[in-house]
Amino acid sequence: MPAPVVQIEALSYAYPDGTPALDGLSLTIREGERVALLGNNGAGKSTLLLHLNGLLPSPQVAVFGCRTSEKAALPLIRQKVGLVFQNPDDQLFCPTVAEDVAFGPRNMRLPEGAVQERVAKSLAAVGIPPELHRRSAFHLSPGQKKRVALATVLAMEAAVLVLDEPTSSLDLRGRRELAALLENYHGTLLIATHDFAWAATLCSRAVLLEQGRLLADGPTPEVIRQFEQLA
Repeated sequence: MPAPVVQIEALSYAYPDGTPALDGLSLTIREGERVALLGNNGAGKSTLLLHLNGLLPSPQVAVFGCRTSEKAALPLIRQKVGLVFQNPDDQLFCPTVAEDVAFGPRNMRLPEGAVQERVAKSLAAVGIPPELHRRSAFHLSPGQKKRVALATVLAMEAAVLVLDEPTSSLDLRGRRELAALLENYHGTLLIATHDFAWAATLCSRAVLLEQGRLLADGPTPEVIRQFEQLA
């Protein structure tokens, strides 16, 4: 059996105003798995994802054996776990597309030649043409922004790719192109989404959350049926 890359043990979390988001959630994700994270708005999906690379640190969350509450381990965890936010405007902040993608590798202190190689490779992988590399990401279409945000994570060569509602604001063609891109990703994949049909094409396993609790965990078609029955 593949080794676990994410282990969560009885994780609970409440926002500063006291609103509960996660309630005793336990989950293990193994190397190479493709997992869909399903649930209604407010189920705790985004909050769970923020725990996976230490943006919300917790001793109940271990990534590659390192607790996200261990400050010394955070640089390695954030290199291993690439998180793509639902809104790319929360992730893109540099003057140009190329600089956004180069930001992570440069912070890894890679040689500039290696940085530029990763930038070119990652942007090519997501279908962003060279003429857009020097453009501001804020002048791109929503679908192009999504692609650039994904490229920033691919440039880190993350072993675990975590996507929060990646198909929101994408048309049918954009969803198909993103699915084709993710099909070629060979690491561990965790996708929080409302697009069940799209998730079923990519993920053999699904996890269903409701009010911060895990309600179901199993083959994607079976978990989708349980969700529809609950609805």
